[in-house]
Amino acid sequence: MEFHHVSILLDACLDALCIKADGVYVDATTGGAGHSLGIAERLSDAGRLICIDRDSEALENAAHRLRDVWQRVTPVRSDFRQLDAVLHELGLAEVDGILFDLGVSSPQLDHAERGFSYMQDAPLDMRMDQSQQLSAYDVVNGWSREELRSILFDYGEERYAPLIAAAIERARAQKPIKTTLELVDIIKGAMPKKALREKQHPAKRSFQAIRIAVNDELGAVREAMDKAIDCLRPGGRLAVITFHSLEDRIVKTAFQAAAQGCTCPKDFPACVCGKKPRVRLMPRKPILPDAGEIEENPRARSAKLRVCERL
Repeated sequence: MEFHHVSILLDACLDALCIKADGVYVDATTGGAGHSLGIAERLSDAGRLICIDRDSEALENAAHRLRDVWQRVTPVRSDFRQLDAVLHELGLAEVDGILFDLGVSSPQLDHAERGFSYMQDAPLDMRMDQSQQLSAYDVVNGWSREELRSILFDYGEERYAPLIAAAIERARAQKPIKTTLELVDIIKGAMPKKALREKQHPAKRSFQAIRIAVNDELGAVREAMDKAIDCLRPGGRLAVITFHSLEDRIVKTAFQAAAQGCTCPKDFPACVCGKKPRVRLMPRKPILPDAGEIEENPRARSAKLRVCERL
């Protein structure tokens, strides 16, 4: 697979990380390596960039794309929820900055064989880590109707989730659903005609929901945020790009909790919990792509960048 990935909010991320030439940084979601390249180019050979991804093809691409700065790069195949363990194995207690880009890499969406796209026919897969067992085939054909309804509604915000879940259950009772376009046809057949006339592809929300379930994306984000904050040295920055409201809510909540400090009731005369703020928000509100970036790359439309600095 050849990656042609357009990095979203690239300049904003690089500025937010406040990169020091001799610092140590982590790109926890290497993907197309565009952000990695931007970070590595700002480092001297005394600096270090750790590139983490659970997709082996992404790391193979990174080795090619970062070839001119490879002496500054340490590639690690791992899930970003294991960030603390990765750093421990590398002999690092703290780093100067960490970046998470929680969007699916464009090549994963665009290359049919990965099964992420509702526009091209492929086996139902959607695994970011090709070594894991659970795939979209297992979810679509093995999970109960109620489980399917729940993920379609919660992860995809699909208002026709009950109809789609019921249609999937009926279809798989006849024969297993094996390909992406088979699933697309079932989704379309379950939706009212007015929904099929909407600008957005009728299968988009359902495919997003199944992808999130297959890869446990929300669980991974929740687990990674506190670990990432603990891995920063004082003054270190954490930058997180989200594309989904549920992801953004997790990140926002984690940042606010870390910035809050004392959790005692407001009517207590003095603090008894002893909790101190661990970060400051930089800025308090998310950074959004401008109109020019959205026009150039429509996938940027839903992106939000949140940044905090370790105290």
